Amino acid sequence: MGDDIVKKKMIVLIAFIYIASMLFCGDGVGKKFVEEKFPHLTYSDKECDDSKKKELRIVEDEDTAGGILSYEELAAMENENASVRNNMLPDTDQLAFVDEAEKKGELAEFEEQQNVKMPQVDMSFDNLVKNYYQVDKTTYIGADELCEEALLGRDMSIEKSGNGPDILIYHTHSQEGYSDSLDTSETETVVGVGDRLESLLREKYGYNVLHHKGQYDVNDRDHAYSNSLPEITEIIEKNPSIKVVIDLHRDGVAETTRLAATIDGKPMAQIMFFNGLCRTAARGPINSLPNEYLGDNLAFSFQLQLMANEYYPGLARRIYLKGYRYNMHLCPKSLLVEVGAQTNTKEEAYNAMEPLADILDKVLK
Repeated sequence: MGDDIVKKKMIVLIAFIYIASMLFCGDGVGKKFVEEKFPHLTYSDKECDDSKKKELRIVEDEDTAGGILSYEELAAMENENASVRNNMLPDTDQLAFVDEAEKKGELAEFEEQQNVKMPQVDMSFDNLVKNYYQVDKTTYIGADELCEEALLGRDMSIEKSGNGPDILIYHTHSQEGYSDSLDTSETETVVGVGDRLESLLREKYGYNVLHHKGQYDVNDRDHAYSNSLPEITEIIEKNPSIKVVIDLHRDGVAETTRLAATIDGKPMAQIMFFNGLCRTAARGPINSLPNEYLGDNLAFSFQLQLMANEYYPGLARRIYLKGYRYNMHLCPKSLLVEVGAQTNTKEEAYNAMEPLADILDKVLK
């Protein structure tokens, strides 16, 4: 009797593997069905034919001058994505998440253990996309990624190493300056802002910080991310104690836009956390730009956003989500921060590092 049951299970397993291979690996009816019904899950091999040795060149730029999805567009996209997910994997929620009461209990226990006083906010998808995020029209995101469990259920604290660096600061776009910058020397650009952040994190909060000042956008801004990737990867490999990677930028906005606030009596440039989602609205997931740490990246920026809103109202703009990767796959706690824009002064940018260092410490300790 036992042998018969085992044989039946093996037959079912083999049948399942065969059907899956026909759907996703074959060139016949199954593959055509998937491409027609779920185009965002596939790429056309006509455009990415390995035999023709064509390389897909992707230009990543995080400036926010592009279009932003309206709430209505995002809600409609989420409904469509949810429909596709339900048709393909009806048990996804049951497999991925525990019971709601258990979730909240575990989260409360975790916060108590870590002594983290996360601000209490409405964690519904509707509230998050209206008040905490700006979604660029190049991409999309769903309620499974923007929810309490995904954003607050991850421990972002670190143990200070004592020897090697805990935090790496670098600048993909080192030439970004401010309204009163005299030239593109380090003290006149976002690199000097990075010096200020390094000093605060090291002297006031006790972190070991490595500030890398490599230049990757001189005469070639379009490929700065691909230019910087090999060297930043090498730095992280040589310094395994690094637990946080911060790519510090300055945003590009309309000349009539001022991103400024007065906090504790000081004029400050507003900051903005930025995440790349590795997928576009037009083509779906970008297979050539994987990021296994996407969930951690999103949780890290959101927890920082909550602390900024709680302790320094007006400092942080909404988190910006765009379609590509921006080298945030190098570390779970990767952070891309925009400090003001070209219309801000250097003083405003420097001043903003004081609250940024503080909220980093609140989340990391």
